[in-house]
Amino acid sequence: MRSSLLRRSLAACALVAAALVAHAADTYRVIHSYPHDTQAFTQGLVYVDGHLYESTGLEGRSSLRMEDLETGRILAFHDVPAQYFAEGLTNWGNTLVQLTWQNHVALVYDRSNFRFLRSFHYDGEGWGLTQDGKSLILSDGSSVLRFFDPATFKEIRHITVRDGSTLVTQINELEYIHGQIYANIWHSDRIARISPTSGQVLGWIDLSGLLPASEKSTAEAVLNGIAYDAPHDRLFVTGKLWPRIFEIKVIPSAPAPAASHHRH
Repeated sequence: MRSSLLRRSLAACALVAAALVAHAADTYRVIHSYPHDTQAFTQGLVYVDGHLYESTGLEGRSSLRMEDLETGRILAFHDVPAQYFAEGLTNWGNTLVQLTWQNHVALVYDRSNFRFLRSFHYDGEGWGLTQDGKSLILSDGSSVLRFFDPATFKEIRHITVRDGSTLVTQINELEYIHGQIYANIWHSDRIARISPTSGQVLGWIDLSGLLPASEKSTAEAVLNGIAYDAPHDRLFVTGKLWPRIFEIKVIPSAPAPAASHHRH
């Protein structure tokens, strides 16, 4: 019995090792850093038409902002009604769509002046939000990503996110980049790159050390915020209550060496 258990254990370890080899994490290089409001509990981040838009959370303190990236200056500010704990954010046409955590409501605004336009209902919690040009993509903290019709907010389909055969949970802020879904994993320094068709993790980006621990004000000051400037191919990341937004370049991991075919 023990030998059987040992064989199964060794086989499991081999599978884990293989998965780690297959998904050796990419690293990063900081290109530039920009000031960020340390009172901003970042839940969603979007870069559109030269401006940074941010959704911040916490009960009674949630907001929607337009910011100047270079200076961190807040150019427009909207106080989200106190009953909402704001979450993920994305753009759709000339609008911004902002999730709420446990109210099952998405808030839609005119992007030019933050005028409230309408709301949509959805089941479950709202965490992260992005869009792929056809659908809105929502995370709820589980391993499932749901795709919604932007006009009706009716669910079209969903995918289950796995790294190999392992479910990936705590999926938080999202961004759609180069045909992949980039996702923060809550309380982790890693970003997953996810296939929008299969849900498989295509790779990881390890952002360990991006902001020194000494600059994190609380245990909740975690990595959360991904924005992409498509015309200039710039990737921005930040975290809740972080003093800086970082423009980074992803450095691909070195491929595993090919197996030798020489006799020994």
